Amino acid sequence: MGEIIRFISKSERERARLIREARANYERIFPSADSADAQGAAVDGDGSGASSKP
Repeated sequence: MGEIIRFISKSERERARLIREARANYERIFPSADSADAQGAAVDGDGSGASSKP
């Protein structure tokens, strides 16, 4: 009941959207080590779900 609703202007929403889009484009061109490791694991794996860890 005590929620606070913050007004976000259209220009602020558009700015946030553009920033998200730019970050996604940057990540697509220059993938971080974390996402590269995850993509490599997905490509290298055969999908069996087997693990070498005990």
